[in-house]
Amino acid sequence: MFKEIPTIDLSSYFSDSKNTLEVLAQEISFIQENIGFYVITNHGIPRSIIDKAYYELKNFFNLPLEEKLALRINEKSSGYIPAKSTIYVTSKYNKNTKPDLNETLTLARERESNDMYLKKNLRFVGPNQWPSSLEDFKVAMLDYQQQLARLALSLLPLYARALGLSKDYFSKYFTNPLWWTRNSYYPAIDPEENQFGISPHSDHSFMTLLPMSDVPGLQVLSKEGDWIPVEPVNNGIVVNTGEFLNRWSNGKFLATPHRVIPPNKDRYSMAMFFNPNPDTMAIPLSTCVSKENPSKFEPISVYDYMCWYIDSNYKVGGGGKQN
Repeated sequence: MFKEIPTIDLSSYFSDSKNTLEVLAQEISFIQENIGFYVITNHGIPRSIIDKAYYELKNFFNLPLEEKLALRINEKSSGYIPAKSTIYVTSKYNKNTKPDLNETLTLARERESNDMYLKKNLRFVGPNQWPSSLEDFKVAMLDYQQQLARLALSLLPLYARALGLSKDYFSKYFTNPLWWTRNSYYPAIDPEENQFGISPHSDHSFMTLLPMSDVPGLQVLSKEGDWIPVEPVNNGIVVNTGEFLNRWSNGKFLATPHRVIPPNKDRYSMAMFFNPNPDTMAIPLSTCVSKENPSKFEPISVYDYMCWYIDSNYKVGGGGKQN
């Protein structure tokens, strides 16, 4: 029974301590089966890079509305999403009826013009829309994204061993990963009944990474039905399982519901939804299937799952197909 979100110190993992991989893999397995969220420290990303990105993100949301709307989210699912553009109707915990209060800028992984997925005209791969009036914004956001993506890749051996697989099992699925970031502003305003900064939901992803801000608001639902606040940790990064890995692990790793309550002062968030190559199929892993625990899910690609998830939960003006 978790009463608070656990913390994992990665210093020994990155110092190549002999038994760290197996020890941490067991810890992650326990956490992912019982709460689905944890905070990592000593992860190697300088605090200055995170702070700079948050500073520039605040500058973006302070721009005039007309300037932000000029970057409105497009058919490639990249760009600005105004407040009240999402209702998470796919939530299995709460019947969400009121649009969320956050504003968002979605940014895909920055790719070269000859990238195969750009050429295939897929969603979620860019090209990105960048504000022309903020000269430092693009560099700051790309620095934070690249650092976070490198960290996520370094965690894959832990997840493989936590699922009883060889440590390099996931490598072949992340040769051209489909990650993108949801960069949000949560205003300090009073909500209506059953309205949130972001309503109770589970992420769509393989893994989500969120550099912590110093303003609380994120809450995680425990197995016992309690909302656990995620308290700020200096230079901590929140990590959680999404629905794609939940399907891939045949339900073994939890895609835990979470929400953001309206904060008491303005709050900013930079979540990375880290996913494998677009054509990766969530066929339940052999180590997670048995006669007693048969496959629970139909296979689906991460790209198709993302399209379904976004189109179900986002309004037409927010990049989805919700009325």
